[in-house]
Amino acid sequence: MATNLPISGSRLWDSLMEMARIGPGVAGGSNRQALTDADGEGRRLLQRWCEALGLSMTVDRVGNMAFLRPGADPSLPPVAFGSHLDTQPTGGRFDGVLGVLAGLEVMRALAESGTVTRAPLLLVNWTNEEGARFSPPMMGSGVAMGLFDEAEVLTKTDAAGAVFGEELARIGWRGEADPSFLRRIGAYFELHIEQGPFLEAEGAEIGVVTGASAQAWFDVTVTGREAHAGSAMALRRDALVAAALMVAAVEGIAHETGGNGTVGRLVVVPDSRNVVPGRAWFTVDLRHPRAASLERMEAMLRARVAAIASARGVAASVAPFWSFPETPFDPTLVSRVREAAAGRGYAWREMSTGIGHDAVYVARRVPTVMIFCPCHGGLSHNEAESITPAWAEAGCRVLADAVLATAGVA
Repeated sequence: MATNLPISGSRLWDSLMEMARIGPGVAGGSNRQALTDADGEGRRLLQRWCEALGLSMTVDRVGNMAFLRPGADPSLPPVAFGSHLDTQPTGGRFDGVLGVLAGLEVMRALAESGTVTRAPLLLVNWTNEEGARFSPPMMGSGVAMGLFDEAEVLTKTDAAGAVFGEELARIGWRGEADPSFLRRIGAYFELHIEQGPFLEAEGAEIGVVTGASAQAWFDVTVTGREAHAGSAMALRRDALVAAALMVAAVEGIAHETGGNGTVGRLVVVPDSRNVVPGRAWFTVDLRHPRAASLERMEAMLRARVAAIASARGVAASVAPFWSFPETPFDPTLVSRVREAAAGRGYAWREMSTGIGHDAVYVARRVPTVMIFCPCHGGLSHNEAESITPAWAEAGCRVLADAVLATAGVA
């Protein structure tokens, strides 16, 4: 399956570093949150690079960017690849961005070699994959695949009250195309850093991703009673102490089930130094490779929250916020990635992902697969996130080979 495309690892790395200069973080990473000025600037740089190759750009009504390279047979659905340019507030330089710019490198190598594919090719930058500024995550791919309501997404607000649709228009990236056009692609590939430690620990260069874990997010509200900090301990209904026990229970559930459990936000009311908290609100993120086990985790969460609330004399509610099911990737495309890695002589392993990606939503409508490359220490969503140029190049070469095996060469 190995192709002779002139993939340039150094050119890919230079592109990654140039993009990282837009929206720099404070500690060497990136802060290019969705629909900020930095996001707009990063999009414009990608546009300039793609249009220099003669690719035609389409932008849809939620800001998804798609760059088309025609194929010899325009009746065939495009073979698509990409990821996202937006980052966490303290994000790294490779999460998402690698998939977009490796796709750009494939397009550059095709142009340099004069290669014509049978099927058209499409490079995609999805809007707001991270969900850091506007929640939930993966909004662009969710709307495109018909899993989110477009009008509802456009009215979402961030913590400061800014409206998604208005911010998209303000930075100049609210297009006119119907997002559903992206459901008509024939296949989708996404290269991404692993965001886990296994590839590096095992000395593997490529992860062949077979599917994604089921996920469910919840909002938990604990209601007690405010009281003076000097009041009697025996009479207190402290919402924060109850919430702390519930947070510990989330970790316990994850350990017991072999899944993942995370509390990422906790808000205390009235948030005063000498007042016993009367209300606490926190988020819960549960994940498991198997849907049945995730359902068990949710049942355990509800039971333990209720038990702690009863024991502490407070009220508590668990409200669903967002979820997606266990999602297998397309077996044919998984085989092509496996064959591409083996054909290049790379050390590889099959694995699933416990992390949400645009590919997980796309897989609900379109044959999809992901390719992982290692990242140091498995660290991501952190400015210290790092990979090597060799890992990036290996992932790009596997991406190119698998894409060409799917699109065909005229």
